[in-house]
Amino acid sequence: MKKLLIISAAVLSVCSCGITNTANTNTKGSLYPKMYEEKPVTLLILPPINNSANVDAKEYMYTSISRPLIEQGYYVISPAISMDILKAESAYDAENFLVGSLVKFKKFFGADAVVFTQIDSWAKVGTCINTNIRIFIRSTSSGETIFDRQCNLVLDMNVDYFNSSQTGLLGSVLNLATAAIKTAATDHVQAARVANSYILKDMPFGGYVPDNELDKTFAAGEPNITATVKW
Repeated sequence: MKKLLIISAAVLSVCSCGITNTANTNTKGSLYPKMYEEKPVTLLILPPINNSANVDAKEYMYTSISRPLIEQGYYVISPAISMDILKAESAYDAENFLVGSLVKFKKFFGADAVVFTQIDSWAKVGTCINTNIRIFIRSTSSGETIFDRQCNLVLDMNVDYFNSSQTGLLGSVLNLATAAIKTAATDHVQAARVANSYILKDMPFGGYVPDNELDKTFAAGEPNITATVKW
């Protein structure tokens, strides 16, 4: 019991899982008009720019971003296939292409746009993984940024296995202890999938989704937000 109380105190003191909800009237069309103007179909994902202290965060994000983009209706060039070509063409470091022409990616891959990921923080804190991630997309034709969203996300792994209202203090302590164990064994790739899906959920649909071009009036969240995602 004493050990469980120590765990609960530690978890409560280090995990900051606040949530910010801001009412807005944004639509996909108002936030991302250039996506509708340029109508990209084929996307190329560049290796993420990792500014965080977690050296593995780059791999977590790179291996998990394709699926949410495909689910949004885009054809995504396989990162596994494009990796060798990017290295051979000295195009592995995305930092080199933040500005300037992206025509070479249209020439070699047939990509309409290039997907950039910037990881500014990725750290496990108590029962949470705290992240700050930006995903933005640049057109290979115009060079303009056509999608840009930055999210300060707290991925909350806390689980409610026990009904604390019925079990009282013991139930609360056991919940915290269980969450701490879960966090210690967290699959960071799964966490990256959750983060990518959340950030890209307001991205306008691509040509492989029936609602393509019809979602301009769909509600969309702020392009720069702080939120907690429980999973």
